[in-house]
Amino acid sequence: MAGATAGGRQRQATPDTWMFPPEEGWTSDRVKDLELPFDWQLVDGKIVVRGMTALWHDGVRDGMYDRLKSARREPFAVNVERCVLVDKCNVTKTDIAVYDKRDLDLFTVEYLPVAKVALVVEVVSPLSRQEDRVRKPAMFAEAKVPYYWRVERGDDGLPVVHELWLHHDLGMYVPAPAHPSHTGKLDTDLPFPVTIDLHDLVEL
Repeated sequence: MAGATAGGRQRQATPDTWMFPPEEGWTSDRVKDLELPFDWQLVDGKIVVRGMTALWHDGVRDGMYDRLKSARREPFAVNVERCVLVDKCNVTKTDIAVYDKRDLDLFTVEYLPVAKVALVVEVVSPLSRQEDRVRKPAMFAEAKVPYYWRVERGDDGLPVVHELWLHHDLGMYVPAPAHPSHTGKLDTDLPFPVTIDLHDLVEL
């Protein structure tokens, strides 16, 4: 069978074997060349399918990416739908990642090292509520990513941005003290100054 060693242990995940991880789970080096006809990420050694998203989600994500990219300052860079290497058994795809690009070879880096990430932005969709509200914040807080923004759809259809900061003593995210939630306009200084008119992200 393709991707297996002589002793029967699977070396690389393949389109025929990805759903059968070895006992220790798939690792980033075993899945990096895997091509599947759907979007996926590696969660605790298992390949997990990522669901479809609505136009609202994609429009808000892309609009926030454009504005963060325009406002960025050195040494930061911004990327969308970027795979972040949290550990060898967790390669997660973020909606938006702001990262320190120093010492990164942009021509060869496949996974963004989590230690380089300054901000993760996740736009919540019906299929990602548990992931974006619970699992990812816990995972990125444990990895000491300083900032996490969770973007929810408000009752009026406009985005609401929950700005979370890492509390180093507690080891978890807490609401930003001055302005924990942003409606209408996002205005913050961290990880760099940026102002975003949230109405402009949605065509209602």
